[in-house]
This record gives sequence, structure tokens and C-alpha cells, in this order.
Amino acid sequence: MTEAPPATPWLAPYAATVAQSRGRLHAEPPPKYRGEFQRDRDRIVHSTGFRRLKYKTQVFVSHEGDLFRNRLTHSLEVAQIARSSARALGLNEDLTEAIALAHDLGHTPFGHAGQHALNRCMRDRGGFEHNLQSLRIVDFLEQHYAEFDGLNLTFETREGILKHCSQEHARRLGPVAERFLRDGQPTLEAQLTNVADEVAYNNHDVDDGLRAGLLTMEQLNEVELFRVRHEQVRSRYPTLEARRVQHETVRRMIDALVSDLINTSQAAIAAAGVDHPDAVRAFPEPLIRFSAEMARQNRELKRFLRQNLYHHHRVHRMTVKAQRIVQDLFNAFMDDARLLPEHFQTHAHRLAEHDEHGLARGIADYIAGMTDRHAIREHDRVFDLRTLI
Repeated sequence: MTEAPPATPWLAPYAATVAQSRGRLHAEPPPKYRGEFQRDRDRIVHSTGFRRLKYKTQVFVSHEGDLFRNRLTHSLEVAQIARSSARALGLNEDLTEAIALAHDLGHTPFGHAGQHALNRCMRDRGGFEHNLQSLRIVDFLEQHYAEFDGLNLTFETREGILKHCSQEHARRLGPVAERFLRDGQPTLEAQLTNVADEVAYNNHDVDDGLRAGLLTMEQLNEVELFRVRHEQVRSRYPTLEARRVQHETVRRMIDALVSDLINTSQAAIAAAGVDHPDAVRAFPEPLIRFSAEMARQNRELKRFLRQNLYHHHRVHRMTVKAQRIVQDLFNAFMDDARLLPEHFQTHAHRLAEHDEHGLARGIADYIAGMTDRHAIREHDRVFDLRTLI
């Protein structure tokens, strides 16, 4: 990356380390040939939830085109940006990568449209939030190992997955959500992954929006972050074909954001004088941040995407259909839980034995775990009279 600090293979004193880890929910012998955070990453990659991300929407429903981002490719792109930045900052790359790969495990089918619909269905039953669902997956819903439910990840990875949390949920979740009760911060690795998620999301939505024909270069030139890099590319490569101009512009946008992020964060960390992960947690505000000017440009890009891509009539039509599918399925299963597959009938009824909203939570677990195409097929099975089984 241009103007970025040199790579630093060592860990800075404020980086999270295995030696300082708060451990796992269930004690296990240490791994022989890898670190604890590497073990976390590997368990995430081998999980069922991670594989499902391939067919979950980012912005465009997965069957609309093979080249559009999905939740899996997005997670890999977040991990790449976050890990490269972590190395430059002297942070723990393995922990950063584990958090990045797991951060979207709890996303519903159909992206944010599905999440909003499921949250409305669960509004009076504890709500639904994909970060909480990601933690629920790694703590409970993944069931592969003989001695525990979930993936039994380290505290630090679980802490990083939990990006948002209400105080009500934080009190129920215990130590992993403690910071939400005292206005604390997570590790720098978690903070970095949070920003890397936004960088990847915004810039790759620009790329996909252009590819889909929902955005144009002329529109995007209203956005300073895009316009400056687009002019640089056009000036240096005046005969370059449009597709390469698009890619070259987006990669320069990412480079500018990440370079600013690294330089600004290094200065903020130095000014804060933190020398331990617990000092990071106790600091009153995040230390991984953009400069004021780059933050302004990034906000401008986000506003543009909200107005011109996420509210585009073609995206809105998909959103309405997706929300209808999720709501229809939830209501049908609540009316008659026998419509659920047998395994999830058992799961939902077990939850209902201990929680008045357990049935609804079990149904939410089932729907949230669906891929886009699974949700569409399940809707057909339940509501289309031509589909009898």
C-alpha cells in the first residue's frame, strides 16, 4: 500500500496474545502445532455456518450472477484487509483473521433485508441481531465436537464477533459482553476488523453496483473519494478499457482508506500511551480510526450508496420479496411447528421448555441459517400447492 508503514512481523505490546488470553468456555489441551487463535480460525473455516455464507446475499441475491459478492467472498475480503493492516500495526494477525472470518456467520438469507424482517418477527420475543446470532452459532448452534456444543472459541475471538449489543443482552451474555455495560472497548484486533468490514463493504458495493448497471461512473464522480482516484486513473491510463478503469479506481479507493487508517491509528495509539490489551479495553474511545478528513469522505460514500444503490428500485424489489419470504416462513412455522424439519422441531421444543419465547427463537435459528436459495425453496414447499413435499 502506498505510503504505508513497513511490515512488522513482531507483536506490539498493545496486541492481544495467546499468553494473555482469557481462555475458552470449555478447557481443552493446547494445540500442538498452531496457536490458539489459529485453532479458532481453522474451526471457523471448517464450520457449517461458514460454508453457508457462499449462498447468502451481500447486496444482490446469490442467483443473480456468479461474479457478485456474497457473504463468503465478503468475509474473505474483510480478512485480507484486516490482516494486512494488523501486520502493519503490529497486531495479532491470527486473531484478526479469526474475527473477520466469523463476523457474518449469523447473517440471515437476503442480507440486511432478511435481518430486518426476522427482527420484526422477533420484536416482542427478544429481537434478532446478526452479531448476536454469530455468537450464538459459535457458542451453541454448531454441533460437531464430542465434548461441547459450538466451536468453543477463545474469549478474544468471541468478544470481537460481538460488534453490537444492547445492555439487556449484555447482562445475559456475561463477561464476553461486559464492555457494553461499562462503555469499554474490545481489543485493537476487533476494532480493526470492524473498520475493515466497512471498507470492504462500501468499496465492493461500488464495484458490484457498477457491474450490475445500477450505478454509473458519472454518478460516482459526485463522490470525492471516487472522483479523485478515477481522475488519477484516467490521467495515467487514458486509453484503458472501462472495466479496468473501474477495478483500478476501486483498488485505489481501498488503498487510500487503509493507508489513512493505519497511519491515523498508529498516531492515536501512540498518543493514548496504551501498552497492554487491558489498557486498550479501558480506553474511553476506539483507537482504530480514520483521520477527520478521510472519515468525512467515507461518510459521503456511505450516503451515496444508501441513496443510489440500496434504495434503487431493483434492489428495493428484491428487498420486499425477501422480507415477504422470511415473514411468511416465520408465521407459518409459528402457526404449526410441525412444518419444521424434525431436527429443528426438537431444537425449538427444547428451547421452549426453558424460555417462553423458545419456540420463536428456534424458528429464528432455522430461518437465519438458511441460504438464499434454501429460503426460496422452503417458501415454495410450504406455500406452493404444486410443490407437495
